[in-house]
Amino acid sequence: MAFPQGRNQRWSLDFVSDTLVDGRRFRGLVVVDDFTRECPTLLVDTSLSGVRVARELDRLVALRGRPAMIVGLLPVRWTPS
Repeated sequence: MAFPQGRNQRWSLDFVSDTLVDGRRFRGLVVVDDFTRECPTLLVDTSLSGVRVARELDRLVALRGRPAMIVGLLPVRWTPS
């Protein structure tokens, strides 16, 4: 895969999760523009539904425009929470 030559050519999307000291889990959606290396979206909560992720991506597209490509860093097993 070639390195993008401009803004909004390729976004990388990843989901992360961790556990707080009290045992509660939290999840995060991270979106990075691979050309500028900026993170236009970092959404963190104890629950991220598919609807909420779609809404956040729609908001990001409205602000920055649609990317030519979105890639996932790891194979995603999305389970609604």
